[in-house]
Amino acid sequence: MSDGIMKRMGLIFKSKANKALDRAEDPRETLDYSYQKQLELLQKVRRGVADVATSRKRLELQLTQLQQQSAKYEDQGRKALSLGREDLAREALTRKSAMQSQINDLEVQYQQLQAEEEKLTLASQRLQAKVDAFRTKKETIKATYTAAQAQTRIAESFSGISEEMGDVGLAIQRAEDKTAQMQARAGAIDELLASGALDDSSGLGRKDDIEAELERVAGGSDVELELARMKAELGGGSGPAAIEQGHGGGAAQPQGGQAQQDTPPPTINYHK
Repeated sequence: MSDGIMKRMGLIFKSKANKALDRAEDPRETLDYSYQKQLELLQKVRRGVADVATSRKRLELQLTQLQQQSAKYEDQGRKALSLGREDLAREALTRKSAMQSQINDLEVQYQQLQAEEEKLTLASQRLQAKVDAFRTKKETIKATYTAAQAQTRIAESFSGISEEMGDVGLAIQRAEDKTAQMQARAGAIDELLASGALDDSSGLGRKDDIEAELERVAGGSDVELELARMKAELGGGSGPAAIEQGHGGGAAQPQGGQAQQDTPPPTINYHK
């Protein structure tokens, strides 16, 4: 396998691993972890300040003791000299001189520790300010991220609802189309049954030839009766006699004295 293929496979693996880590990473957890590490560092600095202060205090106590001892040797030298014991006075002053050398060394160390304590205290205060600022920024970022995450979830929910409502709308449209189709089909069948173009196999609502002819004749009689009534009104006649005469149902005489021939009733064709 060539080096180019190996490099390409390595690049693909790294890119996929980076993408997987990016999906798994929660910025809020990363910020909390960073804040925790800063607190640990601040705690170490504070412990360093405390250690330096403890050492300084220890040197201060030693200096106090040495200074007291040096003063004691000086008093002893004065007392021995007052008593005429120059040898004892010389010994006391010699011890005082040796102790003063120790005092000078301790004072140098004390000053160094004091300067280191001040420097660490200032660093601790600055670090404390940075940690506080980071904590404020961290909480702001976390709140913003949480709000953005909630908005994203709401938007995704609305998107899902919109897609689902779109499917529901299509289903409603299909149902309306099918309903309109069924209504049109039912109306067409009713028209075909009424016209006789389509036989009703159930036998319900069917009319035989006699019944159909009777209905037609009855309809014609009604028309004739209405026509006779209108003629009577136009000719000056009134009352049931004129209507009956116009209909051809009797021997009533008109004003002219001539008898009108009765109109025969319509013939019913039973062989139609």
